[in-house]
Amino acid sequence: MTITIGEVIAVVGVDVTLRAFENSNLETHFYNGKRYKGVSIREFIAIEHGFRDIVCIIEGEYLDERNAEYDGAQQRYIRKLKVRPIGYFEAEDFKDGIKFLPKISDSARLLSEAEIGRIFESKSSKDFAIGTLLKEGIEVSLPWQKVFNTHFGIFGNTGSGKSNTLTKLFTVLFDNKFDEISGKSNFIFLDFNGEYTADQLTSVDQKNVIRLSTRKNSEDKFHLPDTEFWDAETLGILFQATANTQRPFLRRVISGRAKFLSIPNSLSRYIVSSFKKVLCSKEPKLEALELLKALARNLDADQSLLSDLNKVSLRKGKDIDSFHFVDNDNTWKFLSSDDAFYAARFGDAINKISESSPSGFQELLVRSDLQIIRDVLHGSAQYEHIHPLLRRIDAMKDDFAKVISVSSEVIYTKTVTVISLRDCRQEVKKILPILIAKHFYELHKARVSSPPDSTMHVIIDEAHNILSQQSIREAESWKDYRLELFEEIIKEGRKFGMFITLASQRPADISPTIISQLHNFFIHRLVNDRDLALLENTISTLDSVSRSQIPNLPQGACVITGTTFDIPMLVQVNRLPDNKKPDSRDVDLEELWS
Repeated sequence: MTITIGEVIAVVGVDVTLRAFENSNLETHFYNGKRYKGVSIREFIAIEHGFRDIVCIIEGEYLDERNAEYDGAQQRYIRKLKVRPIGYFEAEDFKDGIKFLPKISDSARLLSEAEIGRIFESKSSKDFAIGTLLKEGIEVSLPWQKVFNTHFGIFGNTGSGKSNTLTKLFTVLFDNKFDEISGKSNFIFLDFNGEYTADQLTSVDQKNVIRLSTRKNSEDKFHLPDTEFWDAETLGILFQATANTQRPFLRRVISGRAKFLSIPNSLSRYIVSSFKKVLCSKEPKLEALELLKALARNLDADQSLLSDLNKVSLRKGKDIDSFHFVDNDNTWKFLSSDDAFYAARFGDAINKISESSPSGFQELLVRSDLQIIRDVLHGSAQYEHIHPLLRRIDAMKDDFAKVISVSSEVIYTKTVTVISLRDCRQEVKKILPILIAKHFYELHKARVSSPPDSTMHVIIDEAHNILSQQSIREAESWKDYRLELFEEIIKEGRKFGMFITLASQRPADISPTIISQLHNFFIHRLVNDRDLALLENTISTLDSVSRSQIPNLPQGACVITGTTFDIPMLVQVNRLPDNKKPDSRDVDLEELWS
């Protein structure tokens, strides 16, 4: 026996109309010791079609004033329900998709809580519950096997529970599967606001926490191997080099370094030979001389050398074209034809500055200065095109040196790594995550077998910070490159076992290409029209009823949909205990101001 609440009176395509019986108005039904919820929008019912139950979702109800019944003198309108089939039960298992359609006069009945649970719940994932169905109050487990092997996004306005959902998903995963995951998968959290550096996600002893800071010299740094740092693409990312002129220049710097790397003191020899090439050139260039003076200042040369360089000027004559040195007593010497004078006057001071051995970013700046000096001397580069790159290197090298260490030290030995960017300057926050994502993507791609025997998961909270296409502060070419890198990861990464999780309060700001490549979505309250339009145009699995509820979802509730889920679910995500919550809670003014 079941509770019958109506019968089919019309079937037009997949639009089914029911004539509701009087008992369908009840809020709650009790039958055989079980509680059944009454009929309302977005509830589920079953239509008995022969020996098969077709599961339908209620999308609307109305009174048909054209058709009325008379109970004596009283006129009653017929209550009608608009429903849409979403699947069917077969051997007590729910199968999604429209394979069968009801016929007129088929009866409709309520579903028990157990039957509703079977619609959403995967049998193979009983231990992965993050919350309960919002309307039914039934706890459901998510198919974690099919969630974490996909790219997925968590979206919602500030205060809607987005960070709690992100943390809850990974906390439940680590609580249940940490031992099985260790050694097979790595999770990299890019934490813009320092929300996950305490006991969140997993205990502190089970994760690396790297607090990067441009405000002070911290011991925490992101380690890049020497081979990866001296790479034109890496340096191009860090200093936003343009593709046509500045990246080729960086390639010349890197290839020049690699060519003489095996020679002892190659940089020192490079400095010494460059000074001589400029000062003793038979085809002198004033621009190269000025660059040489700037290099000497960057290398903290002796004041006497700087003073002597200022006494060098260009003299041209009938048979001579050379720099010459004018001493205090107005005596002068041509430098291109007097090696002995050059060695006596400049040799010791230049050898002294070449004894220093800068590393990392300082070496990059020195080599870049030397390369542009050589290029200018040989007339093979236009200085005005390279100058902006050199100024960016000079301006940002100190900030990058505080957060990046060029070394082969391996520190990412734990399963979970949280990289906090909270204390970084905004410009560094925008660039560094790209470098980090590229590093782990290339690293994982190089070592994974086919099919993948390990996985890498990059989780980006507040993803609009780096995946926005709305920024007007950067050049279009750089913006395209920044987005293309993540688009490549999200398009090609799955086959290498590389997965991205995005969380953002402004999905409309993120590249539509990236959004369209996400497989699953956890959507909290969103009210902006552009965000809602993006969801409507991008997520094919989001039905109109679920979409209409997004602007009014309560805090912590979200619509879960995507390729992993048979139908969209409306879930109230459980709140985490205080010590596990991300550090993004609302301020309690009653407590603060008491």
